Amino acid sequence: MLRRLDFVFGALGALLLTGGTALAEEAANGHIRNPTEAWNHTWDEVLWDLWIIGGIFAVVAVYLLIRYRARSPGAVGTALPLNLDKALAWSLVPAALFMADDFLLAAKGWSLWNIQREVPAGAMEVKVTGNQWFFEYDYGDGITDSELVVPVGQPVVLRMTSNDVIHSFGLTEYRLKEDIMPGRITHLWFYPDKPLETSVVCVEFCGDAHSQMNNLVKAMPKAEYDTWLAAKLEKKKKRTERKAAPPAAEQPTP
Repeated sequence: MLRRLDFVFGALGALLLTGGTALAEEAANGHIRNPTEAWNHTWDEVLWDLWIIGGIFAVVAVYLLIRYRARSPGAVGTALPLNLDKALAWSLVPAALFMADDFLLAAKGWSLWNIQREVPAGAMEVKVTGNQWFFEYDYGDGITDSELVVPVGQPVVLRMTSNDVIHSFGLTEYRLKEDIMPGRITHLWFYPDKPLETSVVCVEFCGDAHSQMNNLVKAMPKAEYDTWLAAKLEKKKKRTERKAAPPAAEQPTP
């Protein structure tokens, strides 16, 4: 039985080392275009680890309970011979497997975080300002909106600051969160790979209406985004023209 379990632990360790190393190298080499998929993959790996390792230990525990159960009232079992080498192996091998798996997941997470901090070339930039209790988005050329609208298929970087207190920009659909602080500019970037409507929420308590601080995030095809932006520019142009137009002359009173 001990030899069979040693084999199982060894096979599990080789699987974790091989898979975890490959994933960590993929992140470190910058081959990940969409970090959201990588974060999802990491979370899936954590769940699989829990299921596989937990399942193995559950099967072993059930086997031992059945194999060495008391077969008659008052029966006294006999201990299996266990020398120092076997005792150390049973203690250190599982601990080493858990630690190796944890370190590999941590290495992958660290690599992904570093990739997340490096804004890719050609990213569209949107300035975000946090206020009590709403986010405001500046698309440049004087175009602002209360919703975050982005084109599909292009990285988007958000440059963020706050006008009042500390907020936190929680873009949960893309597995992202970043604090927004007065007097500082923080950033995050994401890659919208498909059309969708989701929401961004403030995940740092910021006052009485904190729970209401959320708005829509729309990722739309490039053609639709260009149409949306053109409409915003046209609206801004008309507003500017109205402000610049001289006031109408007053009609003389008869």
